[in-house]
Amino acid sequence: MKTPIRAFFLALLLCVPSAPALAAGGPLGIDQRVAFDESGIWARRNQLALEYGSVAVVGALALWEGSESRLGKTSWQAVDSMALGAVAATGLKLAFSRVRPVDSANPNQWFQGSGNKSFPSGEVTLITSVVTPYILEYGPDHPAAYALALLPVYDGIARMKSWGHWQTDVLAGVALGATMGYLMHERDVPLVLGVLPQGFSVGFNKRW
Repeated sequence: MKTPIRAFFLALLLCVPSAPALAAGGPLGIDQRVAFDESGIWARRNQLALEYGSVAVVGALALWEGSESRLGKTSWQAVDSMALGAVAATGLKLAFSRVRPVDSANPNQWFQGSGNKSFPSGEVTLITSVVTPYILEYGPDHPAAYALALLPVYDGIARMKSWGHWQTDVLAGVALGATMGYLMHERDVPLVLGVLPQGFSVGFNKRW
């Protein structure tokens, strides 16, 4: 769980522009608009492709493998993590109703009512919650798995560059997603399988 968080903090420090401390705000004093950029790899379509692609790939792996293989069980844990992370992030957005950078340059506008959903970043929560179970499961044996931490790093920076979120929004998304991923990875039986028909525990690859 520590690896994606450390990677994200490092990337965040690199992308926060140099500015007087008084220019920033928010709960940690680091929130400010970065230079707006939705070109190239930072394009919004690429952010959405990562989000939807992550959901599709994890869902397909879970259904194909079932829960009886190592990959399948980890994939179902990622499904659990993703679902719970989405619920938690949505609840926090409604509770804090923080204004997004695209709507205001002031990072200290909290509890502003309906339509303000900056804190935490739901997309960063989702990406982090998806990759964390795989990192925890495969990282010790296959260090290349730690490269998955680059996905929430990319998404968090992209969300800040498109003025969708403040720095603390994306940090909270990483923390929330990593926490959900860790908790679900610790479970022997994935939660979602407990409410689905028994057949889902057997992957489609074994049925064919």
